[in-house]
Amino acid sequence: MIVAERKPFDEIKAMLAGYGKVFILGCDTCVSVCMAGGRKEVGLLASQLRMSFKKDGSDVVIDEDTVERQCNKEYMELVLNKLKDYQVVVSMACGAGAQLLADLTEPQQVLPGVNTRFIGMTPKDGNWVERCRACGDCVLGETAGICPITVCAKGILNGPCGGTDHGKCEVDKDKDCAWTLIHARLDKMGKLDNIKKIFPPRKHGVKTHPASQVHEVYKGE
Repeated sequence: MIVAERKPFDEIKAMLAGYGKVFILGCDTCVSVCMAGGRKEVGLLASQLRMSFKKDGSDVVIDEDTVERQCNKEYMELVLNKLKDYQVVVSMACGAGAQLLADLTEPQQVLPGVNTRFIGMTPKDGNWVERCRACGDCVLGETAGICPITVCAKGILNGPCGGTDHGKCEVDKDKDCAWTLIHARLDKMGKLDNIKKIFPPRKHGVKTHPASQVHEVYKGE
């Protein structure tokens, strides 16, 4: 999932300076799971802003709502008419959701309420770790389901490097060496010969920006 964290309150409040009617729009998918921009977090931010502006003597209107997914136009169409009455919208979705919102509400001001961090997983409650760089050329089938591009601090495809020390990374002694992890899992799988495979240089050409993808069914439309 996409992992994000809420921007500092003071930063959000500063962005809203000069606006009298504000709408906060959350997303109930990825940012909800990482407790950054879901329904609960939107309600909390709205309450904090109301109290803070009231304390300042500012009569700022703060309203809020949450959609299922801000990165999907189908869900966004359910709230677009509501947003027209506001000077500014604070998006609590990831960067993709915030940009779709800006496209759909142009020229209305859309402000980001969270910082998008990475594509990750949840090893335990309240913890998220990066596990995918969306490189466009996945090698997980050869590396026992452990991504060397992401898990290795150096992104080495043919490891381990000379800096590994008793299974730990030289960049951070508290982190396991990605290639030590790969070696151990391949051994358990009976596929240790995979470690001998030499990967060619990464195909950076498959990761052009901005990337796009069209499903076969929809090509030609």
